[in-house]
Amino acid sequence: MAWAQSYPSRPVRIVVGYAPGGTTDFSARLIGQWLSERLGQPFIIDNRPGAGSNVATEGAVRAPADGYTLLLASISNAINATLYDKLNFNFIRDIAPVAGIIRVPNVMEVNPAVPAKTVPEFIAYAKANPGKVNFASGGVGSSTHVSGELFKLMTGVNMVHIPYRGTAPAVTDLIAGQVQIMFDNLPGSIQYVRAGTTRALAVTTTERSDALPDLPTVADFVPGYEVSAWFGLCAPKNTPREVIARLNEEINAAFVDAKMKTRLTDFGGMALAGLPADFGKLISDETEKWGKVVRAANISPTG
Repeated sequence: MAWAQSYPSRPVRIVVGYAPGGTTDFSARLIGQWLSERLGQPFIIDNRPGAGSNVATEGAVRAPADGYTLLLASISNAINATLYDKLNFNFIRDIAPVAGIIRVPNVMEVNPAVPAKTVPEFIAYAKANPGKVNFASGGVGSSTHVSGELFKLMTGVNMVHIPYRGTAPAVTDLIAGQVQIMFDNLPGSIQYVRAGTTRALAVTTTERSDALPDLPTVADFVPGYEVSAWFGLCAPKNTPREVIARLNEEINAAFVDAKMKTRLTDFGGMALAGLPADFGKLISDETEKWGKVVRAANISPTG
């Protein structure tokens, strides 16, 4: 307990497996700033992109279990557990869940030239043009990729996956009409949806988004469909429980703060409040879910 009361006594590093500027990085910076203000020490963001976040994850799980190295975990970690055959770590075994931060819908959006204004109309259009509809993603194994693969599996449509190095160039080509559809993280595309540059058909969560309340869910038309990008903090296994408990308490305090709640809503996300065990169950459930999709769709790291 004394350790927890004196923690942190020096700067804390939050390792992020993606470059600055994306949804993952935003989540880390948002909670890092909050923890810095609450705990009186800098929480420094350490961006280490590479291998679908595996470079950052391996570095974090190998770090000393003292609470001074944390990992910004995401849906990519759950997907990668099956996507990659020979990882040098077992994510569930080698990490200690700390707290969830935010859950973000993806938005099913099309280029305005696509003659479909609803999910059923798009399904009919894709089935009438098998193999001629290209769907973009921010990379193999990303939530933007598996969203499309799950949609294919559940609807029987034949779409061609076009992976990009990040969501920004994918959205650029969607707007230009080089690809027809994308399931982007809502924060990355909400400005284009609101401007009418892309046409949103639905969000991928089971509930509508407060940011776009008039937009239906994919599940309204494809029962059982659900995808959300989620983010939270993990620590190396054997990190003192008292330290994890303190971090969890401070993170959950953010979700009742008026300014933080507004920022999350404006971002298009929902708070992931709960105990470390709750976040651990989410990781376990998502690892099992996406393992089935990776195997059924025969997804490989090379595309």
